[in-house]
Amino acid sequence: MKQYATTPPPVISLPIFGCDEVFPVRRIYCVGRNYALHVREMGGDPNRSTPVFFTKSRETIVASGTTLPYPPLTKNLHYEVELVVAMAAPTEIFGYGVGLDMTRRDLQGLAKNGGKPWDMAKNFDHSAPCSALTKIANAPDINRAEIRLTNQGATQQNSTLDKMIWSVAEIIAHLNASVTLAAGDLIYTGTPDGVGPVVAGQTLVGTIDGLQKIEVSYV
Repeated sequence: MKQYATTPPPVISLPIFGCDEVFPVRRIYCVGRNYALHVREMGGDPNRSTPVFFTKSRETIVASGTTLPYPPLTKNLHYEVELVVAMAAPTEIFGYGVGLDMTRRDLQGLAKNGGKPWDMAKNFDHSAPCSALTKIANAPDINRAEIRLTNQGATQQNSTLDKMIWSVAEIIAHLNASVTLAAGDLIYTGTPDGVGPVVAGQTLVGTIDGLQKIEVSYV
C-alpha cells in the first residue's frame, strides 16, 4: 500500500436529485463566448469560431444553499448563470445542472489588457456554485429550455438554451478532440447576456426549466 506524504484531498461531489448517491467531480471545463449577445456585451465579435475553453479546479464547487464570503482581490464580482453538463463517459452524458461561473471581472479586465492569462479571475475559491444534478433520463428536453438568473429577486439574465452558439454535442466533440473526457467531468456551457455585479448581502438564484436551482448568498 502506498504511503502518502500528506493526507490525500477529499473527493468533491455533487448531490443527485431524487437519489442517495452523489456524483464525484473529476474536472471542470468551461466554455467562453457561447451566446452572441453576451459576446457583444463584453465587446467581442459573436461570429462563430472555434470554441474557447478554460478550466476551474474541482475544489471551486459550491453546493446550492451555501452562504459565501465575498472573495478577496476584487471589487467587481460578476455572476454568469450556465447549463452544466455532467459526463458519465467521454461521449455519454450523465445529467444536467445549473451552475454559476463567478468571475472577478476587474482582475479579468486587467489581465486581458496586459495580454496575460486570466486564470485567477475565474479559478478561485467558491467560484463554481452548482445545483444538484438531474439524471439525463429524468431531465426534460433542454434544447429550448429557459435559463434565468435573479439577484435579490430581480431578473438579470433571461434567455433560452437554443441560443447557444455551440450546442452541447458540439462542445463535447471539441473537448474530446483536445483532451480525454471521462466520468466525473463537468462542462459549464457558457452564459447569456445580462451578466453583472453581486455585492455582500445579496442572493443569486439560477434556474433552467426542469432542473434543480442553484442559490447562493454573499456576506
